[in-house]
Formats: sequence, C-alpha cells, structure tokens
Amino acid sequence: MSNEGNHYFAHEYESIEMLADRISDALHCPITIEDANHQIIAYSRHEGEIDPVRIATIMRRRVPEHVINSLWRSGAIPKLFETEEPVIIPAIDQVELGERVAISVRKQEKVIGFIWAQSKAHFTDEQMIILKEAAKAVKNQLLQHEKRKRAAEESHQEFLWKLLTGHFNGRNEIDQANKNYGLSLSGELMAVIFDFGRTIDRTLERQIDYLVETLQQVTCIARTYDGEQLVLLIRFAEKGKTDTINHYINDFTAKAAERLQVHPAGAGGSIVKNPLYVQTSYQEALYVLRMKRLFVNIRMPHCYENIGIFQSIDEFRTVRNGKRNRVLEELKEYDRTHNTNMLETVFTFLVHDGNINEAAAVLHVHPNTLAYRLKRMAEITGVNLKDMNEKTLLYIDLLILQLDDSLL
Repeated sequence: MSNEGNHYFAHEYESIEMLADRISDALHCPITIEDANHQIIAYSRHEGEIDPVRIATIMRRRVPEHVINSLWRSGAIPKLFETEEPVIIPAIDQVELGERVAISVRKQEKVIGFIWAQSKAHFTDEQMIILKEAAKAVKNQLLQHEKRKRAAEESHQEFLWKLLTGHFNGRNEIDQANKNYGLSLSGELMAVIFDFGRTIDRTLERQIDYLVETLQQVTCIARTYDGEQLVLLIRFAEKGKTDTINHYINDFTAKAAERLQVHPAGAGGSIVKNPLYVQTSYQEALYVLRMKRLFVNIRMPHCYENIGIFQSIDEFRTVRNGKRNRVLEELKEYDRTHNTNMLETVFTFLVHDGNINEAAAVLHVHPNTLAYRLKRMAEITGVNLKDMNEKTLLYIDLLILQLDDSLL
C-alpha cells in the first residue's frame, strides 16, 4: 500500500473541492480542509449521519469559536501545531463534536492549514497513510490561497492607514477609493489597538493573526501592524456597544497570555458612524494606551468613552497649574514628618469610589484600619470626603500629582 499511497493524489485536480471529495472517497468519511486560522477552504460531500459541528462549520465557513476553545483546552490544536503526524481527537460531548482524525498541512515548519476527517471508527494504518498523502496533496493549493489572502490583506492595510491618518477629505472620496478594496464600511466602526511592548516579528504576527481570526465576538474588517502595535478596524452590524469591546479585549489579552506568553495592553477609541472619523477613534485609542502607561496603579477602562475624567486630565493639569490644594499639601507634610502614607491611602480610597472594603484589600489593611486612617486624615486637614466638590477636586489634584511623577 505504501507505494500506491505515494501516488494516490498524484494527478491534477480542477479544484480543491474535487480534491476534497477524492480524499473523502479514499478515507470513507467526510472531510474538511481549513486554512491555518480554521476558515473553511473546501469540504467533501457527505452522506449519512454528521454531527452539528460539521454543519455549523460549513454554514459559517469557519469553525465556531467555542469549538476552537474546546480543542485548545483538550490539547488537540496544540498537538496539531507540534506534530506532522495525524492526531486522533476523541469526541467532545460538551460542544457536540464527534471523534475526528486531523493532520496539519505544512510548508517546512510552518502550519498553513488542516485536514479534518469525521471518523466513525478507528482509522486503519492504511487510512493514516492516505491522510498523510492528502496533506501533501493540498499543500500547493493552500499556499496559493494564503498568497491571495496575503495580497488582499496588504491592500486592505494600505487603505486602513489612509483612514487612520485622515488621508480623505469626505465620505464620497472614501467610498470611491473603497471600490478598489471592497471593505464593508456600513454600520458603526471603532479602532482598537493592542500594544505588545515588543517588536512584532513575523512569527508573532502569524500567531496574532490566528487569535484575531479565531476570536469571533466582533467583526474585524481590516488590521495592520505598526512596530509594537496591532491596529484593528472593528465593524458593528448593529448599534455598537463598548461592553462588547471590553469583553473582546479581555478575552484577547487572556488568550495571548495563555497561548503565546505575551501580555498586550488593549484600548479602543469611540464608536463612529462615518469612516471619515476612524482617525479620531484611532487617536483616542492611542490616548487610552497612554493613560494606561501613566496610571499603572489604576484599572483603566479599555474604551475612550468609558475613561471619564481621564479624557481631560491634561487640560485639568494646565488649569490647576500654580493653584494650591491645602489638603494635599498638609497630607504631604504629614507623610514626610511622620513617615506615613496618608496620600496613598486617600488616593486609593477615591480611586475605588469610596468603597472601604475594596480600597483596604488593595492597601492590604483591615477595613477598620482604613476607616481609622480616613478619620485621622479628616482631623488633620478638615477635609470632608462625603462632600462631592471637595473630594472631586482632591481626586483631580492627586491624579495630576501622579501624572507629574510619571512624566519626571
């Protein structure tokens, strides 16, 4: 069989769909051919019973995200990236995935796609040989697909940079230019940035691309890289919500840490209805990243629309320049004289919106200890932290103080 197997898919096929059917006939089971990011390139005809995951995958033209997550947790996908051999994947009942046998398709060490076979019984040695030959047979077609996809992405990157940098003078000009690119700019848009804090080389870029294309909570219509940053253009089919982006950024950063051992910071600008203002959303996302770097001890919201007072902290700094805050000065002096941390205490209390339990946990003290310190602070300065005006001004000046320290 080994000699026959080497020539099993030797002749040319008119399409990858025909090759998918040929592989299916040889293996006696339905198969799907995917690119490296689990988007369907081709699938075979199928007869008899097939599981819900195959149906959902074909309908969406990609593997559902919850299935990908389950395959990561089970160790199946990491193993496919590690080995050139077929991998037997037991059924995962929680996501209604039947047993599979899969193999990665490679160009040298680089994974460029996968073949998945829905097996009803254990594969024979002969079927394993056929699957390995099938991986060789589809390699060139997957390489051509990757080449076309790369060319389209590079074209989209050029257009995206024009949007990000305000190259266009009006919506009509954008629409005319977009005829060459075909991006869906209807609905609402947002720029999202992930800063990786390190140069994004080609290997990391491929890994990031995989994350972007397999996390399906949002629709990314274009992406580009700029030094240490990934820039995404997100489109909302319906009314956009920052909650969706917050969840997406949290999920992206968690999976980047878990799978890639990198820890990016994420940020989003405002939601805009006109692509002419994508540049504004982009600048706002950059601003949020700057605030995160300057105020590392504050859990900064991800989206510009949610950062509140931080939108105008530079302006507040200018307005307050040269103005005294007696409470702040007295607390500084008390800390210096008595070697205490009253400033840190009140700042943490205000950052957590006056929640004694949360602030005490951050300060690693008992809530009663924190309550005593706040009482003592009121005695020293006469400040009333229940008065909105007093505590707001104190909070602003404490933020400015921290901003000044960060800029030294």
